[in-house]
Amino acid sequence: MDARIEKIYCPMTESAFYILLSLQQERHGYGITQRVKKLTKNHIVIGPGTMYGTLAKMENDGLIELTKVAEKRKYYRITPLGMEVLNREKERIRYLYQIVQEDET
Repeated sequence: MDARIEKIYCPMTESAFYILLSLQQERHGYGITQRVKKLTKNHIVIGPGTMYGTLAKMENDGLIELTKVAEKRKYYRITPLGMEVLNREKERIRYLYQIVQEDET
């Protein structure tokens, strides 16, 4: 992974994490918002400014790609680099969870 990408995305913001997690399947912005709401039981709602700013940045950095435009909706999907970043973040979260679990015993 490129050092610049690692510096920007490791650790990730919650919004970036949930956007990448949602884009394991092709989705448009509204679809991502709905998926995040479902995953988090409405605890996290990504606003349009955050959503489209993050999508543009991730596309520019090569973490996601535009797959199609249909009826004025842009559809995106995670790239292999995006999966690498997402998997690294998942491992970091697992590690944090493990520390918390060990501390409670």
